[in-house]
Amino acid sequence: MKKLTFFLFAGAIGFVVDMGVLWLLLEVKLLDPFSARAPAIGAALVCTYLINRTFTFGASHRKVAAEGVRYGSVGLISTLINYSVYSGLLLILPSLSPYVAVIFGSGSATTFAYLGYSRFVFGPGPDV
Repeated sequence: MKKLTFFLFAGAIGFVVDMGVLWLLLEVKLLDPFSARAPAIGAALVCTYLINRTFTFGASHRKVAAEGVRYGSVGLISTLINYSVYSGLLLILPSLSPYVAVIFGSGSATTFAYLGYSRFVFGPGPDV
């Protein structure tokens, strides 16, 4: 339960980073809602990696490069889930706020990310 609590804390911080970067890029009109989402998710992914590795799961028993590849793989798939839900909602409901779509996109990827990070990235296993 402790790991799940820390994971949700990391996710909340990542969500704030994601939403903040998206807001900044949309507010200054640097990018459209679809393009702005990529750097926002990327910033959140880096932030959650640092928190999860430090507080939630600790370093894995794998080499840092192997751990990074595994984390990136799970992160990429969860990002695709997140972005697909986000984009789909904006395409189906054009009047929907991108910020509301972020909530649904992030929420949809949370379970997959927890299971992937806890079992595939930081779970027990030999060095790869």
